[in-house]
Amino acid sequence: MTLLTATAEQSTAVPMGTTLFFAAVLVAMIVCLAFEEILHAKKSLIVGMFAMVTLLLGAWLLPMPFDPVLVVLPDGHNVRIPVFISAIDWGVIGIILGSSLFVDVIARSGLFSWIAIRLTKASRGDPAKLLWIYGVMTVIFSAVLNNVTAMIIVGSLTVVSLRKLRRDELLLGFLLIEGLLTNVGGLLTLISSVPNIIVGTTAGISFVEFFIKAGPYVVVATAATIWLGGRIFGVRPLQSTHERDQAAFLVSGFDENDSIESRGFFWFSAVMLVCFILTIATTSVLPFVHELGMAFVALSYAAVMLIRYKHEVNTFYRAIDWDLLGFFAALFAVISVMEHAEVLALIGRGLEQLIALGDVAGPGAILVAAAAASSVTDNIPLAAMLAKILAALDTPGDSILWWAVIFGANLGGNITPIGSASTLVAVTIIHKHGLHLSFAGFVAKALVFALMQLAIALVYVLFVLPMFG
Repeated sequence: MTLLTATAEQSTAVPMGTTLFFAAVLVAMIVCLAFEEILHAKKSLIVGMFAMVTLLLGAWLLPMPFDPVLVVLPDGHNVRIPVFISAIDWGVIGIILGSSLFVDVIARSGLFSWIAIRLTKASRGDPAKLLWIYGVMTVIFSAVLNNVTAMIIVGSLTVVSLRKLRRDELLLGFLLIEGLLTNVGGLLTLISSVPNIIVGTTAGISFVEFFIKAGPYVVVATAATIWLGGRIFGVRPLQSTHERDQAAFLVSGFDENDSIESRGFFWFSAVMLVCFILTIATTSVLPFVHELGMAFVALSYAAVMLIRYKHEVNTFYRAIDWDLLGFFAALFAVISVMEHAEVLALIGRGLEQLIALGDVAGPGAILVAAAAASSVTDNIPLAAMLAKILAALDTPGDSILWWAVIFGANLGGNITPIGSASTLVAVTIIHKHGLHLSFAGFVAKALVFALMQLAIALVYVLFVLPMFG
């Protein structure tokens, strides 16, 4: 296949004033995303409007290749694709769409609820054990599912568990810790979070390599977060035999089978979930499949699972986060315009200055800067932009600079409630159940956790990851 794009000469004749103008437009978009709630507008609409404006401005002010992109297929057929369509990374879109559908169908089987309630029973109602169990489950669910789904599942079960145990006073601490752990769990695998997908695929990091290198940090950060959370929020083990017996009696009233509609479909879903994870993990080495990619795997598994609900698939289609997919499509168009406006090149020169600080200070500065930026806006455009810049700088795939971006973009979401969708969901659940937590209150409670996680990340990225070779 041959792809005809703009020539190098077209993309270099941009006056600095024009570049700075487009940089201001990019900053305006980021500010609007940061104040998404105040604007009462979905992020897809916000970025969609900026995509429309930047494309029009690009047609007017930039030497962009606005003629349709020509794709010459091996059989001789030509396909003409508008430039804003060719700018979209359809592999990323496919992974998100397929994984979301697959998870939604799996959830209908009752598998996730069954796992959660069984773990709750295993705690015998001890709050400290329950915090560790739900904390670890949050990380695992965030790694296997998406962060928002993990927070909704674990958060909902946490409310039920603590109220049945008559420990409502611990609810705020549990939900806040779980919200923070979604972003830690989002570091575990290549598909655990969107920044991982964007940066990991750009750097050429495989699923297995990502898991091996990120896993140790996730284990340490999870343990440290749960331990610190228990101390701060007063979640202590039950002391007396009477307390333990009473809690165990209350837990015995939980029924993990309530949400299972079909025992056959339940076990089929369990097998498919294991197969899905294994297939995703080995996509790069599977014959034929590696040529089609992870998006094909995700969409294929989603299609197989939807057969169970073939007469009501529209129910699952309505549940898809179309806002997220629309946001992505528009974002890729904006990033493409910014690339031609040399905004990314301008930022890249600043990034080069950080890199020039040295093998330790450079990646450290990038990690901290990425975390600070992602704390006040969506980490997805940040990851997409930095990945594009590092790729343009011919950064080797084994460089820790990629990991500095990955860790910073994920962990920065724990500094403020708007830093990630999952922390926002956690705050929403907190408010839904009559607990007060303001923006400033969230920052005050979460900052100590975020700083601890970032400190561990700095040590890990700078001194541990280089040992992997």
